[in-house]
Amino acid sequence: MEESKFKFPTETIELPSKGLIYPEDNPLSSGTIEMKYMTAKEEDILSNQSYIQNGTVLDKLLKSLIVSKIDYSDLIVGDKNAIMVAARVLGYGKDYEFEYKGEQVSVDLSALENKVFDEKAITRGVNEFSYTLPSSGTLITYKLLTHKDEMAIEAELRGLKKINKSADPSVSTRMKHMILSVNGDDNRKTVREFVDNYLLARDARAFRQHVREVQPDVDLNVMVEVNGGMEAIDIPITVNFFWPDASV
Repeated sequence: MEESKFKFPTETIELPSKGLIYPEDNPLSSGTIEMKYMTAKEEDILSNQSYIQNGTVLDKLLKSLIVSKIDYSDLIVGDKNAIMVAARVLGYGKDYEFEYKGEQVSVDLSALENKVFDEKAITRGVNEFSYTLPSSGTLITYKLLTHKDEMAIEAELRGLKKINKSADPSVSTRMKHMILSVNGDDNRKTVREFVDNYLLARDARAFRQHVREVQPDVDLNVMVEVNGGMEAIDIPITVNFFWPDASV
């Protein structure tokens, strides 16, 4: 007797990067991925206390929902954000309620759009960009962080925390992983020394703003009605995003 097979309903999700960042032999270069709807299996993942405590619960969830044969670690952060929003819609619907300034606000997650970015600034399949720091005039090249990079950053920060529990070098550590070269020198020691000793605070701030403006991502900025008026806010990703029944 032939075993019955169940087909999960799936949706095609458009990546904010349109796949332009990834090499052409990478499945992500298609600019889309296929995701399935959340089932009881994924609810088990969301309630797994071990995953919650070690901070891997959302990655475990997204990996379970993605049907396409991709390497999850290749995803740039902006594409991963879009997948996270899609997972919330496929799991609990498009309406997301949260509290803002003492009022209950509801937004339609399905109405969120991907940010517009300059496609001409991307060399197809190459995750590398140039930027001249405005104050020092230093030319740097940098990349958009991937999930693999994020994991490496977290591991480095955990190690640094063991050495100095009061320190919080998260901003500088992220920049050390993003910046690929300084004035043409791609030696990792040079890059790290530059970030630690020569990167001006005003240049660091300008660089972070530049990256926010140019990187492909889902646009989480929405207009909401608060106290009788309209206000633009960034949607807060709280515990209620994937645990809508949780009390905060």
